[in-house]
Amino acid sequence: MTAEPHLVTPHFDGERLVLEQRHDTDAVRYAFPGTATPPGPPHALSLDEALHARIWPVGTAETVLRAWAEGAGPVETVELDDPAAVPPVRVRAGAIVIRDGRMLVIRFQEPDEDGPYFEIPGGGVEPGETPEEAAVRELREETGLHGRVGREVARVWRGKRHEHYFLMAAEGPLGPAETLDTYGGTPVWVPVTELPATPLWPRRLSWRIEHWHRTGWPAHPAELADSITDLWAPCTW
Repeated sequence: MTAEPHLVTPHFDGERLVLEQRHDTDAVRYAFPGTATPPGPPHALSLDEALHARIWPVGTAETVLRAWAEGAGPVETVELDDPAAVPPVRVRAGAIVIRDGRMLVIRFQEPDEDGPYFEIPGGGVEPGETPEEAAVRELREETGLHGRVGREVARVWRGKRHEHYFLMAAEGPLGPAETLDTYGGTPVWVPVTELPATPLWPRRLSWRIEHWHRTGWPAHPAELADSITDLWAPCTW
């Protein structure tokens, strides 16, 4: 017999989402009522506040925020979706490199697609590596740049993959194309201001990176699930 999914009932107070406030070491995290014990004090967030909050579980938060941001109205019930509770089949590390208002990405063009899509430089964490070490190695292999790791700004769950994204500094020119390992892609610089409209994967990081670049990077890594498959579709949530 297949177990019934655990359902979450988001609670809205007018135009604010009511969550339980919790403290994870020195960081604030929020949980949907009834999903964590012991319960925390209630705290109501506007849509703008919720979009930048660390909400658990991240898969449920993705569903609720998407419906809310797209104007579908309050979601009555949604499955409890916690991809962080499942051991990852792959851990990836990515490098966010911004220089002179442009971000370094890998451009891909599939023969059957109308336009290119882009990925943040990065790849799988190898045995014995830390995510930070993997981000440095992958940046060097894919772009020829030798980067220095700054803060971790995002953790993204996609299916059974767990991904870490680091803000990094790197100087010098890109390496010759024949020396790079990009699986058919090409490293290019894209204006940060264009990221929200760029088919960039992970999709839910696109507009956040532009926002953080203008307003300041998060003190603690954003935690996001990303189940988007259409990179050309707008995403503001």
